Parts: sequence; structure tokens; C-alpha cells
Amino acid sequence: MDKVIDGVFYTNLKQIYNPKGDVFHAMKQSDIGFNGFGEVYFSSIHYGDIKPWKKHLHMTLNLVVPIGCIRFVIYDDREKSPTKGLFNEFTLSPEKYCRLTVPPGVWMAFQGVGRELNLLLNVANLEHDPNEMVRIDLEEIKYGW
Repeated sequence: MDKVIDGVFYTNLKQIYNPKGDVFHAMKQSDIGFNGFGEVYFSSIHYGDIKPWKKHLHMTLNLVVPIGCIRFVIYDDREKSPTKGLFNEFTLSPEKYCRLTVPPGVWMAFQGVGRELNLLLNVANLEHDPNEMVRIDLEEIKYGW
């Protein structure tokens, strides 16, 4: 990937290994991408399935994948963005343990890549509001899944 979409951050995270169980860091108040706290939730996706395009109008997403493997695709169609028209693809997993920060106003879809449970954590700056987002079918934005 040559250029990251404006406002998107890919941050390496710490894993602390312990023979009795590991610690997976997700986010601190001092981290890039932290814009306040609204809610935290987990979401899962089955192997091969794709959850179609969604654009949040005000919410910042902070995504971590502690279990499984998920491919995220982000598309920037913001009129005044220096990265308008770009796609970015990120694959997150415990082996590539990072946090993906997605700003409001860009499209995102994601696919389950791991064959077992694929679990994502979202630390969002706002509480869920169905009127704060736009959803479209997968075919409406052309991407080679």
C-alpha cells in the first residue's frame, strides 16, 4: 500500500505473553485515534463472509482483532479529501496485532479470513445510533474481493 487514506491510522499493539494467559492491549486514552468514549463492542464474522459497506458520519472506529483474522477494506469518497478515490486494505489478527483507526466519512467493509472464530473489538467514540451511518450493498462500490 503506497498511501494510507487521510485520517486512517494503523497502530502496532502490545501483547504480553504469559504461560497462564496472555494480555492483549487495545487502547489507552493517550493513544492516537482516541476521540473519547461512547461504547465498546465485539462483533464476529464467519470465514469467507463479507459484511458490506458502511459509512459512519460522526463515529471514529478503533478496531482490534484478538481472535481469528479479518480483512478490512476502506474506501475514501470524501469530496475534499487528499486521498479521495483510494482504497486501503488491512488484515488484522493476533499475529498482526494492531489497531485500525477509521475516521468518520469513509466507507468500510470487512471479510472473515480465519477458518474459526473471527472476532473484532471496536472502541467507538460514540454510542451506536442507526441514523448516524449509511449502509450500501457490496456491489455498489467496485472492489476485487
